[in-house]
Amino acid sequence: MNYLDMNLWQVKELLDKGEVTSEQLTSMCFEQIEKTKEINALLSLCKESALKTAKEIDEKRKKGEKLGALAGIPVVLKDNINYINTKTTCASKFLENWVSPFTATCAQKLIDAGAVIIGKANMDEFAMGSSTENSAFGVTKNPCNTAYVPGGSSGGSAASVASKQCFASLGTDTGGSIREPASFCGVVGLKPTYGRVSRSGVVAFASSLDQVGPFTRCAKDSAIMLSVLAGKDELDMTSSSVEVKNYVQEIKGDVKGLKIGIAKQFFSDKLDDEVKTKIQNAINVLTKNGATTVEIDLPSIDVALAVYYIVSSAEAASNLARFDGIRYGVRAKNYEDLVDLYVKSRTQGFGKEVKRRIMLGNYVLSSGYFDAFYRKAKKVQKIIKQEFLEAFKKCDIIISPTTATTAFKIGEKSDDHVAMYLNDIFTVPINIAGLPAMSIPCGVSEKNGMPIGMQIIAPHFEEGRIFNVADFYENNKEVQ
Repeated sequence: MNYLDMNLWQVKELLDKGEVTSEQLTSMCFEQIEKTKEINALLSLCKESALKTAKEIDEKRKKGEKLGALAGIPVVLKDNINYINTKTTCASKFLENWVSPFTATCAQKLIDAGAVIIGKANMDEFAMGSSTENSAFGVTKNPCNTAYVPGGSSGGSAASVASKQCFASLGTDTGGSIREPASFCGVVGLKPTYGRVSRSGVVAFASSLDQVGPFTRCAKDSAIMLSVLAGKDELDMTSSSVEVKNYVQEIKGDVKGLKIGIAKQFFSDKLDDEVKTKIQNAINVLTKNGATTVEIDLPSIDVALAVYYIVSSAEAASNLARFDGIRYGVRAKNYEDLVDLYVKSRTQGFGKEVKRRIMLGNYVLSSGYFDAFYRKAKKVQKIIKQEFLEAFKKCDIIISPTTATTAFKIGEKSDDHVAMYLNDIFTVPINIAGLPAMSIPCGVSEKNGMPIGMQIIAPHFEEGRIFNVADFYENNKEVQ
């Protein structure tokens, strides 16, 4: 039996029954990592510590000790999430040899639940990108077709789940960096409500937008993961004290009476016709089973992308100021004075995309431009959030495409930065509003055979609605 073909909840049941051991699962994952290494999904492995942890969990299970919800399950962390005594590079030469002296809260929660951390995933440098082509350590390839990108910035995390190197992984989502790669790789990716999961110990990109979330193979697995990850953390003042539900129990297996919001702005001429058809087919599955659709209007989301790149770049410029060649990371060897040290260290350490966003961020924060750009963007952000709040008075969830097209080929958009940024057109409004959203597979393109993703959006802290709808669709999509 190939356990790697199973979902997390299925192997969890087998572990509890004693039909498989964590050591077996972990060993199989490392074998699969070796077989699929051309994908370049992982930057580092924790083989020795992972196998040791797996053995310890197996022994505890034999003794009948009480174990956590993820006991014995192999998982992967994105390489901007600190895990003590392992490298946390953020896929940047600036942090090429930096070893974490502590563990991020989200990673610690996995460990406390018994998960076995087997490695750190490749990503766009400092989480800035939509294709994982911006990594200093090589491009990650899409497991569905290695000529294509896996999406970004959490491309390695998505690819590790899609290629069956692990049963779940963690990514971060600032403007779509979990949902876009989930869509491109044909897996499930959840961006929780802002503040639902602690960001303590996660290297910051844009602090008011970043959120940690899981990649899994199905909605039920995602619900298990969020039940472990969610909750207030005293180390992160932006984390929320809103009660954490048992999200698996939120899956009711029924969508009768569900009101689905459909915004014309998500179905514009920017959307590929084939993607539009697959999304409509998925909506039909829900409406045939008792759900109804409601037209909603989100007029300001057309400018959400501009708001996102102003706000996120401004925060990135501020957050990355600490990387100066003195306190962190690479230090230039030959320099004339302190200013020259700063300039040369940052020039040598950062990649092109990171430099581009730092420069944009410093520009919109500079004297004379702050009011024209940053302050105005923050005002529009409030408007976008309010429009979503008004929309949810009419509906329970909103459904949209995750991306306007399927995955593109490696190198196809490398020189067209505007085209690259437009990949996030349907995902960034969710971060701007701080809402939860999930991408689930809803078909495959007949043109290139690549997966298509559907985005399910819910009101703040109503992830349970997303899990219920996603799980229902997964179990009833054969009626299409």
